[in-house]
Amino acid sequence: MNSLYKDSRFRYIIFANIASSVGTGITMIAIPWLLVSSQNGNEVFGYVAIAMTIINFILTPYLGSLIDKLSRKKIIVNSKVVSLLVLLVFSIIGFTGVDYELWHYIVIYMIGSLYYTIFFPTMFALNQELFHRDQFKVLNGTMEVQGQLSSMLAGAIASILLLKWDLHFILLLDVGMYALAIYFFIKVPYTRNRVARTSKVSNVKVSAAIVYLMKQPAMFLFLLASSLPFITVMLTNYLFPVYLADVLRVEGNIYGIQGMIYGLGAMLAGVFVPMAARKFGDEKIIATSMLLFTLAITFIIYMSIPGYLFLMLFIAIGNSGARVARNAFMMDRIPNEIIGRVDGLLRAIGLLLRIVLLGFFTGLVSIGLITLCFTILAGILMMGSIYVILCGKKSFIFQKPQDQGQDLSLRTP
Repeated sequence: MNSLYKDSRFRYIIFANIASSVGTGITMIAIPWLLVSSQNGNEVFGYVAIAMTIINFILTPYLGSLIDKLSRKKIIVNSKVVSLLVLLVFSIIGFTGVDYELWHYIVIYMIGSLYYTIFFPTMFALNQELFHRDQFKVLNGTMEVQGQLSSMLAGAIASILLLKWDLHFILLLDVGMYALAIYFFIKVPYTRNRVARTSKVSNVKVSAAIVYLMKQPAMFLFLLASSLPFITVMLTNYLFPVYLADVLRVEGNIYGIQGMIYGLGAMLAGVFVPMAARKFGDEKIIATSMLLFTLAITFIIYMSIPGYLFLMLFIAIGNSGARVARNAFMMDRIPNEIIGRVDGLLRAIGLLLRIVLLGFFTGLVSIGLITLCFTILAGILMMGSIYVILCGKKSFIFQKPQDQGQDLSLRTP
């Protein structure tokens, strides 16, 4: 663990992620709230979320192939540069005195969504490439703490800025944070691993990921089911703002406080889950976290504001706990030369599920049945939790790469 914190690559990555996470987090709290607060904003936000999910679904498998083929550092830096330039343009538009319209909010939301689609799988593969297997649990826990501490800070700042700042100032802050993140990422010592570049597997398309997972159907279903908390969180990025605005009828600062509480819960998961996983195993921690998440989602719609915010803490712990343990599980078992495509395939399937549910939920919300959306999510999560719990009791069914003759020695020292 100490060797991880002494590694300059890890420190630069942490500093870069904090900078970009705070800036992007503030913007991606502000934009959904401005959207749902606009005329017909609830319905428009739903259709925008569906459109972006479809776009991400189309791009994700192709992105997975690029992650396995190209320099992961360059992909991250270039995505940040593009995001910075676009947000700078929109910030300048605001400073010129032009009033922001609905389409401005939509485009900014789309840029943020595309950035997340590129960043997270690329960062996941880069971390596996750079660091050693015995560091994976601590690495993923620390990354979760960093990410959610940044989200908590973004939520606290957003709860203030939404009441005091115009959008162009918020966007300019995001631009500055992106610039700082780009500086730190450029400083990361990194050379694309020769074995990963020249591996024959790297030249194979997405079918390599399909073949790999079909040879281990139990692991495929386990990974798919254990991604349900994250899929649900993505769906509630649409549902929660609408629920707060239309059902609980609160001000925008409550949405910012929700983000802060969520960050606190996720940070707690990042600290304690790696320790628990070393004792009980990743599979059991995933199962426990999923069950906690499912119970919180089930009961949150029956709560007033204090109870709602209290359960948000457990939603965060459940989702982040499952993600930390799941990421360590995947890093430990999936070879680095195909991690991008395997992760991309799983994300694509998750996105397809999100497309179907978002379309259905947008229709339900338009007729005032938002609570039914949460009930449906609770039912899906319960089925997934049952499967993961059963698999957690039979962890021997999952083979590690060395059991299959796969070469994992792709990481730089």
